[in-house]
Amino acid sequence: MPDDRLGRIRAICLALPEAAERLTWGEINFRVRQKIFALVGTDSVICKAPPGVQAVLVGADPARFFVPSYVGHKGWIGVRLDGEADWAELAALIRRSYRMTAPRRLAMQAE
Repeated sequence: MPDDRLGRIRAICLALPEAAERLTWGEINFRVRQKIFALVGTDSVICKAPPGVQAVLVGADPARFFVPSYVGHKGWIGVRLDGEADWAELAALIRRSYRMTAPRRLAMQAE
């Protein structure tokens, strides 16, 4: 992933309370209290989504959204970044994933 895209993703994730960056399985991931809320791939970001959102996003725009391997069956959503990225939308998806992962006190701070 180009450094500028990674830098923007990093800025979004690390602005969240107690968020930390780690390298696991050869991929960058972002965690809150050791729980992953975002994974960064070569040209994509994978994050948690509420029930039903994955199907809606993939159905609406399969060129941009996808069901990721390993965690897709749990409702996680993949966002392709190989074209023009909608950074506001991506930030909203990442923040929602964070709020689904973080303890309640931290999640409330991220709203």
